[in-house]
Amino acid sequence: MRRNRCLLGRLLLGAVLMTSACGEPEIPEKGLTGGWTTAGCEFARVPETVTVGKHTMPATPAPLAAAMTRIDEGGRAEHANSYAGIEVDQELVRAVVFRVPSAAFDDFVRLAAENTCVLVRDAAHSLAYLTAWNDKIVADLTTWQERGIRISSVVARHDGEGVEIGTPDVTQARRAFSHEYGRKAPLVFVEQGQMIPLTDPTTDPAIPAAPKPGG
Repeated sequence: MRRNRCLLGRLLLGAVLMTSACGEPEIPEKGLTGGWTTAGCEFARVPETVTVGKHTMPATPAPLAAAMTRIDEGGRAEHANSYAGIEVDQELVRAVVFRVPSAAFDDFVRLAAENTCVLVRDAAHSLAYLTAWNDKIVADLTTWQERGIRISSVVARHDGEGVEIGTPDVTQARRAFSHEYGRKAPLVFVEQGQMIPLTDPTTDPAIPAAPKPGG
């Protein structure tokens, strides 16, 4: 009987290890939740602009751009289990970082931000996790086309919400993908008819701008 108990314990341990390997990696110490800002946000800042010909456009100050580069590079390389993405809010002269709450990554952001303003927000998933799903969906595109499911775009969202699937028929695609990948797959469906090039979220250097109020 004791031998059977030991065997059962090993089986249960194996099941736990297999289950954790199929999901997102756990973070040793979770950070603050609900969002927080760096010390640099306490200071008022005047938005910068650049004039090209007759057009004046908002610009990202050099110190903020440098801080964003440090956070993006460090997030991808050293905090992949937490980092989801980054965007710039030029009107408020700040960066917005999305991450799965992590005390270690929060400490890194505080140092990397220096005296710039960075707003840190919670994310459901890390970029690394969504990139794996992005690659899986892209690899299956031919199969979906053969099944009559039209996909216009596939991209891992920088806010960590999920992999965004653009399709002319949201209802059809959601039903088919849920059956294939499961209802808990981190997929976000949006109506989109026009075909656009697929980009690799791990190499695209473009940093998105924060949406306008009400947009």
